[in-house]
Amino acid sequence: MATHEHEITEPVDLCLSDGRLNPSARGWSRRPLHRSNLRGWGRTKRWEYWCVTTPTHLVALTVSDLDFLALNTVYVLEYGPGGREFERTAIVPGGRGVRLPETIAGAPGSPAVVVGPPRPTGGKVRIEIGEEDGGTRLRARCLTPSSPKQTVEVDLFAALPVGHETLSVVVPWDERRFQYTSKHTARPASGTVRIGDEALEFGADAWAVLDHGRGRWPRSVDWNWGAASGRTDGHTVGLQFGGRWTGGTGATENALCVDGRLSKLGEELEWHWSSDDFLAPWTITSPGDRPAVDLTFVPFHNRSTRTDAGLIANRTDQCFGHYSGRVRDDEGREIVVDRLLGWAEDVHMRW
Repeated sequence: MATHEHEITEPVDLCLSDGRLNPSARGWSRRPLHRSNLRGWGRTKRWEYWCVTTPTHLVALTVSDLDFLALNTVYVLEYGPGGREFERTAIVPGGRGVRLPETIAGAPGSPAVVVGPPRPTGGKVRIEIGEEDGGTRLRARCLTPSSPKQTVEVDLFAALPVGHETLSVVVPWDERRFQYTSKHTARPASGTVRIGDEALEFGADAWAVLDHGRGRWPRSVDWNWGAASGRTDGHTVGLQFGGRWTGGTGATENALCVDGRLSKLGEELEWHWSSDDFLAPWTITSPGDRPAVDLTFVPFHNRSTRTDAGLIANRTDQCFGHYSGRVRDDEGREIVVDRLLGWAEDVHMRW
């Protein structure tokens, strides 16, 4: 199941001195090797998105710099009837005070990222992403949106086991528009999210996923993204799938991580879902008689957001649920996927 895409094995600059895509940066790697030395303003997008899941709840943190503004978000979801769901997003005009590094925030040897005031009030948020021995420390603080206001405090650790492989890939629309993404799945996590006097524990079944992005984007774009992590069929498995936005570029962001070893999928996957009912089952498959991916995703919750703020407009349906089916890795092993927790999303973005 070898991919046609070029594997990068040495550090490389993403851009040439004039800001165009460096031809040597095209390809993918098993660990982050690109330095995102982006130049230019207006179409440059940078972000760190972390989602940490358990069988009963999850938290997601986003730090983003979109040039003309920054959006920094804390999102908490408890599954099931009566479960809490809330989101705090701080909008920072001009992205003042938000500076994301050329490398992955909080990765070994990379700078930490800190945004927001230490004791946020109103709709403000504090997020800290920093390196710690063996992984990345994620901290956040905000107030709940509803009254009575309660303090929310996030303190989580996303471990990076020795030798654990991740997917980094450059997706080139052309020499002026391109995206470098580093997707990490199946990273063991631990810690606590406190809401007032209550604590949500992240223990043995907690998993962290990272979406690190640096690039220069077209004005409008549509995409699918799916990810999942956990134990299934005697293996630790991470699923990383993308669609639509990579079409025609010669690159994909598709990969499997099985027991820490990455299998890169060079083919575009086939996504099927209902835009009339996002909670209906989705299917994600790869072509061929012996597909590397043959999965059904059954959602239980849709995080649906709609934004139209002039410069930015988006329609996002991020569905959380379970993947079941089969995948096949580079070694030809067929692995049964049994209710692996994750998400699949449909996004239409103008920015």
